[in-house]
Amino acid sequence: GTRSAVLNTEARTVEADVLSRRCVMMRLVDFSYEQYQKALRQSAGAVVIILPRSISSVPQDVVRQFMEIEPEMLAMETIVPVYFAVEDEELLSIYEQTRAASASQGSASAAEVLLHTATANGFQMVTSGAQSKAINDWLIPSVEGRLTGLGGEDLPTVVIVAHYDSFGVAPWLSHGADSNGSGISVLLELARLFSRLYTYRRTHAGYNLLFFASGGGKFNYQGTKRWLEDNLDHTDSSLLQDNVAFVLCLDTLGRGNSLHLHVSKPPKEGTLQHAFLRELEMVVASQFPEVKFSMVHKKINLAEDMLAWEHERFAIRRLPAFTISHLESHRDSLRNSIMDRRARIDTKALTRNTQIIAEALTRVIYNLTEKGAPADMQIFTDQMQIQQEQLESVMDWLSSQPRAAQLIDKDSTFLNTLEYYMGRYLKDVKQHHVKADKRDPEFVFYDQLKQVMNAYRVKPAIFDLLLAVCIAAYLGVAYVVVQHFGLLYKMIQRLSLKTKQQ
Repeated sequence: GTRSAVLNTEARTVEADVLSRRCVMMRLVDFSYEQYQKALRQSAGAVVIILPRSISSVPQDVVRQFMEIEPEMLAMETIVPVYFAVEDEELLSIYEQTRAASASQGSASAAEVLLHTATANGFQMVTSGAQSKAINDWLIPSVEGRLTGLGGEDLPTVVIVAHYDSFGVAPWLSHGADSNGSGISVLLELARLFSRLYTYRRTHAGYNLLFFASGGGKFNYQGTKRWLEDNLDHTDSSLLQDNVAFVLCLDTLGRGNSLHLHVSKPPKEGTLQHAFLRELEMVVASQFPEVKFSMVHKKINLAEDMLAWEHERFAIRRLPAFTISHLESHRDSLRNSIMDRRARIDTKALTRNTQIIAEALTRVIYNLTEKGAPADMQIFTDQMQIQQEQLESVMDWLSSQPRAAQLIDKDSTFLNTLEYYMGRYLKDVKQHHVKADKRDPEFVFYDQLKQVMNAYRVKPAIFDLLLAVCIAAYLGVAYVVVQHFGLLYKMIQRLSLKTKQQ
């Protein structure tokens, strides 16, 4: 939208014939791209899109249509400010009254239009505040922690990564439940499970585990890029320097009956990366036959501005990496939508996907298949089972707040809570703060992401004109009546005098 979002104009709905310099109100259930374009073509003063309180109450075809439109709304350059507001009784009342007034303009009779215009209530939509300013030196915070394997830090390292930020057409409404609250939920549950295994010597594996909750994921994985630069280029001591077994990136794991392992280069036989792929296939086939599993191979296209998946950041630096997701394509609109809410998460599917990943990862780290463990043997059972209630509570916490990248700074409550949570299970937990690389590509963020809009009940200008005419007519009649009463009074006085004389 526009950087200049200050508003003081009359409300209308798309049913009105004239939208120029009006604040056009639309409900999501009635929203269409054609109506949105109509408002822009007629140079509307602003557009307000009213969202329902519960996304689950909206028909799925409406949600899907809006999610497909969102990228176009973001890519379109416009001077018309676009606002989003969550509905309540007062806002719906304003919308219905405005809609009735807008629809009446199509009446057949000019007298009816004039009468309705004079008597109807209108609303003046007003915002206040300074013009938005660019945020310089945008800071990207991330959180990392580790579990050291039995035998020291020279052991091979498995890196588990998930980006925490969300994205959508309105930053303050971007809750990112599936993308990528589900990925962070799985990462935290894996940290809890393996911290228990690494507590006892007999279950302490010979692998280092490095957990990384990255920032700036929705902006070309900027946090991961700078973290890699700091660990590979600017230090002599890092778990990423030498022996990285593989990097597992977690992205959109909260629903569906399919899992896809996205790779930039198919893993070679004999590598731990290939072993993990085989373990995933075996765990799914033997324990969760209802799940469809596949490997999706997509080469990195360096000519594109945006990378497809987070693992590509690692693959560019020649680290074996892949992303696991229930989405088959990185272009799925779910990844960048304000419609990605908690109601869309299937907690049972999230728990199942967490168990699949945990089982396969454990079988690789402990080499259980080579040791003769049956394919259908479940490792995480009884007291070590995946805790669905904990996954639910973490998802509730993550999806209860917007996590757009420009809303998260080093002092945010969300980041401090995430650091505390990881610190319960991991060692050497710390925040990682970097400035965004302005060359890859150039992202510009602005302040004033949240505005208060006031709706003032007003009468139309023609009402003032008609009121003035009525007052003038009243005064005219009163003047004539007073004049007549004055003449009548004088006549009565004269008759009274004559009677006295007689």
